[in-house]
Amino acid sequence: MQKKYNISGKRIWVAGHKGMVGSAVLRQLENNDCHVITADRQELDLLDKQSVKNFINAKRPQVTILCAAKVGGIHANNSYPVDFLRNNMEIQNNVITACADYGTERLVFLGSSCIYPKFAPQPILETALLTGSLEPTNEWYAIAKIAGIKLCQAYRKQYGKSFISVMPTNLYGPNDNFDLQTSHVLPALLHKIHRAKIEQSSHIQLWGTGEPKREFMHVDDLASAIVFLCEQYDEDEVINVGVGEDVSIANLAHTIAQIVGWKGDLIYDTDKPDGTPRKLMDSTRLQALGWKHSISLHEGIKQTYEWFKNNHQNK
Repeated sequence: MQKKYNISGKRIWVAGHKGMVGSAVLRQLENNDCHVITADRQELDLLDKQSVKNFINAKRPQVTILCAAKVGGIHANNSYPVDFLRNNMEIQNNVITACADYGTERLVFLGSSCIYPKFAPQPILETALLTGSLEPTNEWYAIAKIAGIKLCQAYRKQYGKSFISVMPTNLYGPNDNFDLQTSHVLPALLHKIHRAKIEQSSHIQLWGTGEPKREFMHVDDLASAIVFLCEQYDEDEVINVGVGEDVSIANLAHTIAQIVGWKGDLIYDTDKPDGTPRKLMDSTRLQALGWKHSISLHEGIKQTYEWFKNNHQNK
């Protein structure tokens, strides 16, 4: 396939390189002949508009992959709505604007599947954006991400900037957040079931009914898609990145229990919210470009569990 944009030899800034997605992008870029630019929080505060401008003016990245964001699960989104709305908008506004001002050739903005309406037809097409009400438990994060998408589209419309927006499905993998209070469902389940095994618990309690379905993608697959799209995709519309399959939370929990080696009972707290009943992405546009995921859910969870045991301090 003829590349529309070749990242070989380019200066590429991975914003948020220490997070789950950013670190996966770094691993992916090791296979490419490019110059990677990074800055940790001590070097660069992405909430500081002037600092971001100074950094981009000095480094002049030709490509920016914006992975930095404040993220969390249902509990975190419900508890800290101001943080999720304001911090994410400030980060993306600072980065996208400075990249536009200082000549960045390509920018990849990472959104989330939560941008789509709560009751969007399944699987979710990109055209579902802004066609219905959001899931209330994470609308603050979703609204911030939608604003970022619209800012990228505005820069494309007004200034012809090649800024694209990528919508990944639910992610997991190395460097995920495994905190039981703030993490997403898969790492939270993995951590909780691992603790149940260590403590020899006979049962664990899970939020909701276990009936909602979710799609999960290993973060290394997303990183592969990001680099692919950076070279192959240059359009105004958002593009979904998913695996095309979903699983109920109950089945996910059983799979994790099998991989961890815990044989206790799962008890569901039906007084807690389920969130969106189903969230499966339609990724046919991405697949038509020639990309497909390579890591199965079972294999991905096995790899992630090994990473968790080797790296997580609060075992």
